[in-house]
Amino acid sequence: MIPDFARPEFSAAQSWHDIPGYEMPIGEELATQMDWKEFFNSSEFHLVIGTALQNNKDLRTTALNIEEARALYRIERANLFPNLNANGDATISEGSDKSTLAGRSQKTELYEANIGVAAYELDLFGKIRSNNESAINTYLATQEAHEVVRNALIAETANAYLQLLADQKLLSLTQKTLKAQQSTYDILAESLEKGVSTEQDVARAATAVETARVNLHQYSRFVAQDKNALFLLMGIAQDNDYLPETTLDEVSIKDNLDPGLPSEILLTRPDIRQAEYELLSCNADIGAARAAFFPSITLTGTYGFASQSLGNLFSSGAAGAWAFLPQITLPIFQGGRNQANLDLAEIRKEKAVVNYEQAIQIAFREVSDELAARETLDAQLKAQRRLVAAAQKVYDVSQARYKSGIDSFLSVLDSQRELYTFQQQEIQIERQRLSNLVNLYKVLGGGSQPEEY
Repeated sequence: MIPDFARPEFSAAQSWHDIPGYEMPIGEELATQMDWKEFFNSSEFHLVIGTALQNNKDLRTTALNIEEARALYRIERANLFPNLNANGDATISEGSDKSTLAGRSQKTELYEANIGVAAYELDLFGKIRSNNESAINTYLATQEAHEVVRNALIAETANAYLQLLADQKLLSLTQKTLKAQQSTYDILAESLEKGVSTEQDVARAATAVETARVNLHQYSRFVAQDKNALFLLMGIAQDNDYLPETTLDEVSIKDNLDPGLPSEILLTRPDIRQAEYELLSCNADIGAARAAFFPSITLTGTYGFASQSLGNLFSSGAAGAWAFLPQITLPIFQGGRNQANLDLAEIRKEKAVVNYEQAIQIAFREVSDELAARETLDAQLKAQRRLVAAAQKVYDVSQARYKSGIDSFLSVLDSQRELYTFQQQEIQIERQRLSNLVNLYKVLGGGSQPEEY
């Protein structure tokens, strides 16, 4: 009764979108063929991600959901087999016999032992098999849901770690900038007392110092919050000594992923596999709803012994007894219940088809976005580094001209402010580039290879 399943047509484009003027770096391996330990090629990432995979509460919840779905499937599967039960009964009664003059009481004892099949339904029209098919696909969908969470957890933990390293680098840069600006301010304040510098120069220097101090407090807060987020993902108590000591510049992530073709990549993503299994489950529910229109046949049978004495129950003197009770039930009038159940099953299947197609479209967009970023971020980072180098030269020249009395301190302050801003932007772009590699690995289905549960 289960309808033939046909995978919905692939509704995404046949190739990834590209940006004119840029070339996608040619990769060597598909993300699905690269283990996360190989992709994150450093012991620091192995520590934080491995800890998260072992202790994260969301991942543990989805693992328990798998066990729950497996148990429900086993319960449904058990309906394919008859239930065999052993039973024992004892009946003891006593009453007066008024047919005799003495009116003596009469005691009766009857002991029975039997083994039998209770209400076993013959699955002639596949209702039980349809329910079993639905349960196994629900179980498989739950497995894929676990992979979705695992995939996301790997990426979120890696991104949280990168954010922490980036904010630590920004904090270190701010500390150095504040130290340099404080030194400049002290020199100008001392020069003011000697009548060399002006109050305007000292005030501008004070503004630069306090701006850097504001940023110092801000990045100190960000670093603390980054650690809180990372420890939450790792599922352990906060312990700063547990975190590995490294810097953003030392991060090692492979950047040679092969994006492949949409038709090859998207269908390997766990969220799309989950949507397909949910669609298969809904398809099987239609078979169960169809079978409800047909007769159901149940069998009940027993075989055993009966005796008036418990001691002789299993002896040769005991009486044998058996019973066979087949029953057929044909639905005649259900008030439209069966038709409504079938309509409901078909509607749910249509919804599952829509969800499946939407999952593919979302996946295509996610991959396209990350590939677009992959094409441009390398060039953007190189350009930003050249911009920082140029700003550094402007700052050095303005300092030399100020010390020579050619320019005012305003030019030094402006060049210093620009340099600090460009350096902050460089760190942010560097983090974005590394995060893009992480996200690209995720959206291409990396880190989600099915495991034995």
